[in-house]
Amino acid sequence: MYQHFFKRLLDIFVATIALVILAIPFIFIAILIRLDSTGPAFFRQRRMGKDGKAFKIYKFRTMDQTAPHDIPTAQLESANDQITHIGRLLRKTSIDELPQFINVLKGDMSMVGPRPVVLTEKELIEMRYRNGADSVLPGITGLAQVNGRDRLSNLSKSNYDGIYASSVSFLIDSKIIVKTFWYVALRLGIREGRQNFRNVRPTDVIDNQAHSDSRRLFLRRKI
Repeated sequence: MYQHFFKRLLDIFVATIALVILAIPFIFIAILIRLDSTGPAFFRQRRMGKDGKAFKIYKFRTMDQTAPHDIPTAQLESANDQITHIGRLLRKTSIDELPQFINVLKGDMSMVGPRPVVLTEKELIEMRYRNGADSVLPGITGLAQVNGRDRLSNLSKSNYDGIYASSVSFLIDSKIIVKTFWYVALRLGIREGRQNFRNVRPTDVIDNQAHSDSRRLFLRRKI
């Protein structure tokens, strides 16, 4: 009942309130972006959505116009050199993600779900397809984002995403949202480009065919 009705209802309510409250700050941020560098204030990019259907995600532009548009920032060789001055602040605080409330209102995304990835991330997309993670709407935040974020391997990310997709509930969503504020405040798990790469976490890898009870136990332990 929650996953198929109340979750969407809650998404619409929260996204509407958020966009009303953030309307004036959005205008202010957009002006700062335009003053800081050449190009539009908003950035649109095709991402993978539910059931393998692509959609255009909205973000505040944080990089130069010359930066590649179809490569994840974490894979860029010189990401820091291409991030603008105001963009650096927006990324540190995750403010650049706030326009995704528009995607939530449109029905492309949810508040909580697997993060939508760039279409060129074939390996992660395939892993999510195999474990059923693409059966739910992608989210502004998700289980993988509060358990390592950019520092997780693709296998670990897909496992977290698959676990979430099989265990969606109001309680789990609430815990993920609360933990997201903690991750954002402490800037945990952020990696900008290959030059900032450390070792991705090899832990938290589970069998995708594990029993559902074991998956739920793992989920409760990790949130």
